[in-house]
Amino acid sequence: MPDLMDTYIENRWMVQPNHANNLDTAHGGNVLKWMDEVGAMSAMRFSGETCVTAHMDEVNFKRPIPVGDIALVRGYVYRAGETSVRARVRVFREEPRNGRQELTTESYMVFVAIDDDREPTPVPEFTVSSERGEELRAEALSDEPR
Repeated sequence: MPDLMDTYIENRWMVQPNHANNLDTAHGGNVLKWMDEVGAMSAMRFSGETCVTAHMDEVNFKRPIPVGDIALVRGYVYRAGETSVRARVRVFREEPRNGRQELTTESYMVFVAIDDDREPTPVPEFTVSSERGEELRAEALSDEPR
C-alpha cells in the first residue's frame, strides 16, 4: 500500500528567458504546467496508474520568480477517494547562490486514475506511516480550501 511519503515529489527548474514573460519573471503558464506535472507524478506514484488532471483549485501568484532563480515545485498526495487522488502542490522561488526559499504559488489538485481504456479505475487505500507524513497531511487538510 503506498504511503504519503512515497508520493512526495520535488522538481527544480532554472527560470530561463524562454520561461519568462515581458517582466523577466516566470510566465504563469509555465508555473501552472510545472505544478500540473509534479501533481500528476505524485498521483501516479500513489495509484500505480496513469492519472489525468480533473480539477485545480484557486491558484494565487503571491510572488514572481525572476529569470536566473530556481522554481522549486513540491507536491504530494494527502487524500484519496475511489478513483480520485488529491495532491497539494507548492512552488517556491529558490536563490541559486544561497538556497533561500520563498513561497510563490500553491494549489490543491484532483487527479483521476484511468485504465488502458481511459476509464476511471480504483486507487489503493491511502496510508500515512511517518511523523513527517502526518505533519504534511495535517498541514494540507488544515489549509485545504472548503
